[in-house]
Amino acid sequence: MADKISPQRRSWNMSRIRSSNTKPEIAVRSALHRNGFRFTVNGPLNKKLPGKPDLVLPRYRTIIFVHGCFWHGHENCKISRIPKTRTDWWKSKIGKNQDRDKIVRKTLLEMDWNILTIWECEIKEDPTLKELILQVNQKSVS
Repeated sequence: MADKISPQRRSWNMSRIRSSNTKPEIAVRSALHRNGFRFTVNGPLNKKLPGKPDLVLPRYRTIIFVHGCFWHGHENCKISRIPKTRTDWWKSKIGKNQDRDKIVRKTLLEMDWNILTIWECEIKEDPTLKELILQVNQKSVS
Protein backbone atom coordinates (compact mmCIF):
# COMPACT_ATOMS: atom_id res chain seq x y z
CA MET A 1 0.00 0.00 0.00
CA ALA A 2 1.42 3.36 -1.01
CA ASP A 3 1.77 6.25 1.40
CA LYS A 4 -1.15 8.65 1.09
CA ILE A 5 0.99 11.76 1.42
CA SER A 6 4.01 13.02 -0.48
CA PRO A 7 7.55 12.22 0.71
CA GLN A 8 8.09 15.92 1.45
CA ARG A 9 4.98 16.09 3.64
CA ARG A 10 5.93 12.84 5.38
CA SER A 11 9.40 14.26 6.09
CA TRP A 12 7.84 17.44 7.48
CA ASN A 13 5.47 15.42 9.70
CA MET A 14 8.30 13.30 11.04
CA SER A 15 10.46 16.36 11.73
CA ARG A 16 7.76 17.64 14.10
CA ILE A 17 7.98 14.63 16.42
CA ARG A 18 9.66 15.75 19.62
CA SER A 19 12.21 13.77 21.58
CA SER A 20 11.87 15.83 24.76
CA ASN A 21 9.27 18.02 26.43
CA THR A 22 6.52 15.80 25.06
CA LYS A 23 3.00 15.96 26.50
CA PRO A 24 3.44 12.67 28.41
CA GLU A 25 6.78 13.85 29.83
CA ILE A 26 5.30 17.18 30.94
CA ALA A 27 2.36 15.36 32.56
CA VAL A 28 4.77 13.20 34.58
CA ARG A 29 6.84 16.22 35.61
CA SER A 30 3.71 18.10 36.70
CA ALA A 31 2.40 15.17 38.75
CA LEU A 32 5.75 14.70 40.50
CA HIS A 33 6.14 18.40 41.21
CA ARG A 34 2.57 18.68 42.58
CA ASN A 35 3.41 15.87 45.00
CA GLY A 36 6.57 17.52 46.28
CA PHE A 37 9.21 15.61 44.32
CA ARG A 38 12.13 17.52 42.89
CA PHE A 39 14.02 16.28 39.88
CA THR A 40 16.37 17.32 37.13
CA VAL A 41 15.48 17.33 33.47
CA ASN A 42 18.51 18.58 31.58
CA GLY A 43 21.08 18.80 34.36
CA PRO A 44 24.70 17.67 34.11
CA LEU A 45 23.81 14.39 35.83
CA ASN A 46 21.21 13.57 33.17
CA LYS A 47 23.79 14.04 30.43
CA LYS A 48 26.37 11.80 32.13
CA LEU A 49 23.99 8.89 32.60
CA PRO A 50 23.48 6.36 29.81
CA GLY A 51 20.24 6.52 27.85
CA LYS A 52 19.45 10.21 28.29
CA PRO A 53 16.96 9.79 31.17
CA ASP A 54 13.86 11.95 30.96
CA LEU A 55 13.87 12.66 34.70
CA VAL A 56 16.41 12.08 37.45
CA LEU A 57 15.50 12.22 41.12
CA PRO A 58 18.99 12.32 42.67
CA ARG A 59 17.69 12.29 46.26
CA TYR A 60 15.98 8.94 45.65
CA ARG A 61 18.61 7.66 43.22
CA THR A 62 15.75 7.09 40.80
CA ILE A 63 15.53 7.54 37.06
CA ILE A 64 12.26 7.86 35.18
CA PHE A 65 11.93 7.12 31.50
CA VAL A 66 8.75 8.32 29.80
CA HIS A 67 8.38 6.06 26.78
CA GLY A 68 6.14 6.58 23.78
CA CYS A 69 4.27 3.32 23.18
CA PHE A 70 4.87 3.37 19.43
CA TRP A 71 8.57 4.29 19.43
CA HIS A 72 9.54 1.83 22.16
CA GLY A 73 7.25 -1.03 21.08
CA HIS A 74 4.98 -1.32 24.13
CA GLU A 75 3.60 -4.86 23.97
CA ASN A 76 -0.17 -5.40 23.91
CA CYS A 77 -0.84 -1.69 23.51
CA LYS A 78 -3.18 -0.27 20.88
CA ILE A 79 -0.91 2.76 20.36
CA SER A 80 2.00 0.48 19.48
CA ARG A 81 0.85 -0.87 16.13
CA ILE A 82 3.38 -1.36 13.36
CA PRO A 83 2.48 0.68 10.25
CA LYS A 84 1.25 -1.29 7.24
CA THR A 85 3.84 0.28 4.92
CA ARG A 86 7.57 -0.45 5.27
CA THR A 87 6.73 -3.02 7.94
CA ASP A 88 10.18 -4.61 7.99
CA TRP A 89 11.89 -1.24 8.37
CA TRP A 90 9.62 -0.24 11.28
CA LYS A 91 10.08 -3.60 13.02
CA SER A 92 13.85 -3.16 12.74
CA LYS A 93 13.71 0.45 13.97
CA ILE A 94 11.53 -0.33 16.98
CA GLY A 95 13.50 -3.51 17.72
CA LYS A 96 16.73 -1.49 17.87
CA ASN A 97 15.06 0.96 20.27
CA GLN A 98 13.99 -1.95 22.49
CA ASP A 99 17.48 -3.48 22.41
CA ARG A 100 19.02 -0.14 23.36
CA ASP A 101 16.48 0.27 26.19
CA LYS A 102 17.49 -3.13 27.61
CA ILE A 103 21.20 -2.27 27.51
CA VAL A 104 20.62 1.13 29.15
CA ARG A 105 18.44 -0.42 31.84
CA LYS A 106 21.04 -3.09 32.61
CA THR A 107 23.83 -0.50 32.79
CA LEU A 108 21.86 1.77 35.11
CA LEU A 109 20.95 -1.12 37.40
CA GLU A 110 24.65 -2.03 37.59
CA MET A 111 25.28 1.60 38.60
CA ASP A 112 22.77 1.06 41.46
CA TRP A 113 20.00 3.32 40.13
CA ASN A 114 16.28 2.63 40.60
CA ILE A 115 14.49 2.76 37.27
CA LEU A 116 10.85 3.50 36.55
CA THR A 117 9.42 3.34 33.05
CA ILE A 118 6.17 5.17 32.42
CA TRP A 119 4.34 4.38 29.20
CA GLU A 120 2.37 6.93 27.22
CA CYS A 121 -0.82 4.84 27.50
CA GLU A 122 -0.51 4.69 31.31
CA ILE A 123 -0.53 8.47 31.45
CA LYS A 124 -3.66 8.61 29.31
CA GLU A 125 -5.38 6.05 31.57
CA ASP A 126 -4.39 7.76 34.83
CA PRO A 127 -3.67 11.47 34.29
CA THR A 128 -3.04 11.97 38.04
CA LEU A 129 -0.32 9.28 37.90
CA LYS A 130 -1.17 7.89 41.35
CA GLU A 131 0.73 4.69 40.64
CA LEU A 132 3.89 6.60 39.68
CA ILE A 133 3.77 8.63 42.88
CA LEU A 134 3.34 5.43 44.93
CA GLN A 135 6.32 3.84 43.17
CA VAL A 136 8.55 6.85 43.83
CA ASN A 137 7.40 6.94 47.46
CA GLN A 138 8.31 3.25 47.84
CA LYS A 139 11.78 3.98 46.45
CA SER A 140 12.22 6.81 48.97
CA VAL A 141 11.38 4.52 51.90
CA SER A 142 13.72 1.71 50.86
